[in-house]
Amino acid sequence: MGRQWWQRLYGFPPLVWIILLGSFLCRGTYFMVWPFLAILLHDKFQLGPAVIGIILTASAGGASLLGFFVGTLSDRYGRRLILLAGTALNIFAFAVLAVAQSLPLFVLAMTLCSIGRAVWEPPAGALIGDLVKDQHKRELALQLRYFFINVGVALGPIVGIWAGLSAQQSTFGLTAFSYLLLWMAFLWGFAYTRSGRQARGRRDDAVTVRSTLRVLRRDHMFLLVVIANVLTLFIYAHMDSSLVQYLTQAQAPQLVSLVSSMILVNALTVITLQFPLMQLLGGIALNDRIALGLGVLAAGQAWYAVNPVDWFVGWLGATFVVSLAEAVLFPILSVQIDRLAPDHLRGSYFGASSFYSFGWSLAPLFGGLVLTWWNGPVLYWMMFLLCGLVLLLYRLAQRASRPQWDAVTEDKVLSAG
Repeated sequence: MGRQWWQRLYGFPPLVWIILLGSFLCRGTYFMVWPFLAILLHDKFQLGPAVIGIILTASAGGASLLGFFVGTLSDRYGRRLILLAGTALNIFAFAVLAVAQSLPLFVLAMTLCSIGRAVWEPPAGALIGDLVKDQHKRELALQLRYFFINVGVALGPIVGIWAGLSAQQSTFGLTAFSYLLLWMAFLWGFAYTRSGRQARGRRDDAVTVRSTLRVLRRDHMFLLVVIANVLTLFIYAHMDSSLVQYLTQAQAPQLVSLVSSMILVNALTVITLQFPLMQLLGGIALNDRIALGLGVLAAGQAWYAVNPVDWFVGWLGATFVVSLAEAVLFPILSVQIDRLAPDHLRGSYFGASSFYSFGWSLAPLFGGLVLTWWNGPVLYWMMFLLCGLVLLLYRLAQRASRPQWDAVTEDKVLSAG
C-alpha cells in the first residue's frame, strides 16, 4: 500500500504541486496573524467583541456566496484566468491590510481577503480534478491539499508567536509576498508545462450561472450533501469560539493554558493521524466513513456537554475526539464533491461547496445566543442531536435523484445558443 501511495504521489503534474505547496505557504503566512485579528481590531480601533464578530461574520458570509459564482466562471472562462485573478486580488488585499490605518480601509481589506480566498479555492480544487484523471491519484491529491492546509493552519500561529510576529499588522505584507510567489508559479505552470498548456485552453462558453443553477436544482443528491456538510461544519465550529466563550463564562481554571493546549491537541491530531486513518479506512466505502466520522463527532459533542468545568484533561480528551472526527471527515469533503461533479461543471460544484463555510460563520453567533440564554451543556447536547440529523440527510442523499448529464448538457447548450 505504501509503495502504491508513493507511485501516485510521483505522478502529479507540476500545476498540482503548485496548488499543494501554494496552499501550505499561503495558509501558513495567513494564519501567522489572522487568529490575532480580533486583538488588532480591539487595540487599534478600540472595537468591542460584538462589532468585531459582526465584521468577521459579514466578510466570511459574503465570500461564501461569491464562491459559487466564481466556480461557474471558471467552468466558462477557464481555471487559469480565475486563479490568476484570485491570487492577484489576495496580493492586493493583504498588502492593503499591512498598511491600512483607518477602520473603513481595514474592513475593506479584510473583505477583499475573504473574497480573494473565495475566488481562489473553487478553481484550485477543480483544476486538480481536470489534471489528474486517475480517481485514486486525484483523491490522494485532494487529501494532500487538505493536509498541507492543516499544516499551514497549525504552524502559522506557532511560527508567528515564535518570531514575534503575532498581532503585528505589518506581517500581512509577508502573506502578500507569499501570494506574489504563488502568482508567478501559476504563470510559469500554465505557460511552460504540458499539462498547464492543456488546462489553459479548457473552457466551456455554454456554461452560465442560470444553466448551472438549473442543473443543481435537479441534482437532489448534491443539494442534500451540501446541506449536510453545512451542518457538519456548523457542529464542528463550536469547538472554536463557542467553547472559549463557554469556558470563559464558566470561569474554567487555567483558561489560557487550557485553550492553548486544546489548539495544540487539535493541530497535532489532524496532522499526525490524517494519513494513517486514510490508510486504515481506505477499504471502507465513502458513505460508511462519513457515518463513522459523524459518530465520533457526536461522541465528542456529548463529552463536551458532560465534562466538568475544572477537569483540564477531560477538555483535552474531548478535543482529541472531535479532532479525530475532523481527520476522518474533512479530507473527504473535497473527494465527495469530486465524485459527484460532472467534468463540464466541476468548477461549479466546487464553487457550490463554498456554502459549507456558512455553517462555520454562523456558529459563533448561534453559540453566543445559546450561551446567553442557557449554558454550554445545552449547546453541546444540541450539537449531539444535530449529528443525528446530518446522518439522516446523508442517508436520504444516497436515495435522491440525479440529472442525466447528457440530457442536461444538451439543454444547457441549446439554452446558451
